[in-house]
Amino acid sequence: MFNLVIHNDEEIKSELDRMLWENKEVVKEAQRGEEVFADNQGWLDTEEWADNKSIYRLEMLSKEIRENADVFVLIGVGGSNNGARSVISALQKEGTPEIIYAGNTLSPNALNKILKRLEGKSVYLNAIAKNFETLEPGASFRVFRKYMYEAYGDAAAKRIIVTGTKGSSLERLCEEKGYPFLDFPWNIGGCYTAITNVGLFPMAVAGVNIRELVDGAHNMQKRLHIPELENNIAFQYACLRNLFYQKGYRVEMLASFEPQLRWFYKWWIQLFAESEGKDNKGVFPVASEFSEDLHSVGQFIQDGSPIMFETFLEVLEQQDSLIVEQDALEDGFDYLEGKDFRDINKIAYKATVMAHSRKLPCITIEIGSLDEYHFGQMFYFFQFACYLSCKMMDVNAFDQPGVEAYKEWMFDSLGKR
Repeated sequence: MFNLVIHNDEEIKSELDRMLWENKEVVKEAQRGEEVFADNQGWLDTEEWADNKSIYRLEMLSKEIRENADVFVLIGVGGSNNGARSVISALQKEGTPEIIYAGNTLSPNALNKILKRLEGKSVYLNAIAKNFETLEPGASFRVFRKYMYEAYGDAAAKRIIVTGTKGSSLERLCEEKGYPFLDFPWNIGGCYTAITNVGLFPMAVAGVNIRELVDGAHNMQKRLHIPELENNIAFQYACLRNLFYQKGYRVEMLASFEPQLRWFYKWWIQLFAESEGKDNKGVFPVASEFSEDLHSVGQFIQDGSPIMFETFLEVLEQQDSLIVEQDALEDGFDYLEGKDFRDINKIAYKATVMAHSRKLPCITIEIGSLDEYHFGQMFYFFQFACYLSCKMMDVNAFDQPGVEAYKEWMFDSLGKR
């Protein structure tokens, strides 16, 4: 189950119908794929980079690592680790290697702490880079590659798995040193790579059922490529974002009452910030973890400046149960006795939507359960919706000129030629 719910008045729904009609050609173009973006749309068809042969290879390679590793170091930054991390943090299976994330910082303190955690453990690492020019993963790969050779000698080669683009300097390094090599899709940018070797391999090492995840993404792909545009929930979401943007709402807050989605927020923020924030346009993406943030951000939402709209992620299927039992102490919480925390959490969500929707636009995306299948659905849904939203704003979803701006100054200061 995967649905979109609008919580505000009928006026919004009426305006949405208008937006859907006015932008119908946008979604038709996206469904067909656009030749001008051919080098960035390999994710549109999940079978291009996540077919049965590719999945089988990842399953075999990850099985070997799970059997031999205590620790798996994932070296990547942004899209090269956010997709995998969002799933691993939520669904990692017991008995699988500890996953440590590197390549996303230049802090010597953080890097030294990671090196300390590796001592005395069986270590494998996966270095991920599309063009092998980004500073953070490149510098970290040098640090951890040195550690691996000091720890294992020539045997380190089979413990270093590299995900890079064919024909790159990284592939040449793998050929020279004998590192196992996985394709980083040449026609997909970083924040769209969750359902490729980039995201799927680390997930598989953590015991995640990547076949189920790909199946969920593929089924969402089929759902979003139907001709009946009024039933296309990604199109509806993209239209709502642009409708709220036109009304002056410049911030979108993604929120949920499930802490398991904490790292999914990070992936979502990068997807929309990097894709949409161009030409002095775009909705600024932020996230809050409820119910904790209701005691801080909730104050701003209720009484602060009306700059945002909210998108809730609501998990419908109960995962766990914990009943509040009777207590002899008079603590003032007797009214909770016999209630399940799941139900209490659900009531908090409903109350929040009721309160916030009186102040600002609110929508909910309902997710059947937190499992591999629905994570796959979420990845494809938001990627396709982001692409549509960018087209409606008339920005290129796939370049990132602003990310490159600071690099010239940085590389010049570091003496790179």
